[in-house]
Amino acid sequence: MDCGAHLPVIDFEGRGWRPGSLASYVRIARQLGYTSITTNDHFVFQRPWLDGIVALASVLEASGDLQLATTVALPVVRGPVALAKAAAALDIVSGGRLLLGVGPGSSERDYTGAGLRFDERWPRFEESLRVLRAHLDVGAPPFEGHFYSSTPALQPQGWRPDGPPIWIASWGSDAGLRRAARLGDGWLASAYNSSPAQLVSARGTLAAALAHHGRSPDGFPNRVGHHVDVRDRRSPGA
Repeated sequence: MDCGAHLPVIDFEGRGWRPGSLASYVRIARQLGYTSITTNDHFVFQRPWLDGIVALASVLEASGDLQLATTVALPVVRGPVALAKAAAALDIVSGGRLLLGVGPGSSERDYTGAGLRFDERWPRFEESLRVLRAHLDVGAPPFEGHFYSSTPALQPQGWRPDGPPIWIASWGSDAGLRRAARLGDGWLASAYNSSPAQLVSARGTLAAALAHHGRSPDGFPNRVGHHVDVRDRRSPGA
């Protein structure tokens, strides 16, 4: 089992961030045997919250060959074109180490801050996934939807011809798993909202949805998101 360490982007203790503290954190994670560095998004929160994409970019040198992942980024709140542009750049400068985990977001305050209607999050999210794919995968067709368009195409498109893998977050609902099977390269589950028994059941639902689209569950990875601070650990967690 591979484990990832989540960057401390939330200022829970009111101490802020010192220059170099994130890089030091990542070096500790490497020493402890973690295989990836992750971060997530909120625009409006009860505590100060660093921008996740910027935080990942700031630790590139310290991260060595660790995978970089968003768990998750919010393409609707950020805007799918802006997120695609940032993801392509991060994939290039990291040498193809980015995993782009995305979700619609569960905070209405984020949508209010971005000037968007919270009740439009699901159709916007569906379209944003297609826009991300169109911009990041050189073989994907352009997309024209109700909310978003992928034209004109962005350049550059990332380190890999098919772009960074796009994993779709879901707490395990049937609709969410069908969406992941239909549009994603992997599934991001949540340890905060799913029990082990629920995860087992959801994997069965996901396998059926993948089969419906002619895809094999063996080639469709998933991870469970549960954020820990590696500074409080002596060894990698499970």
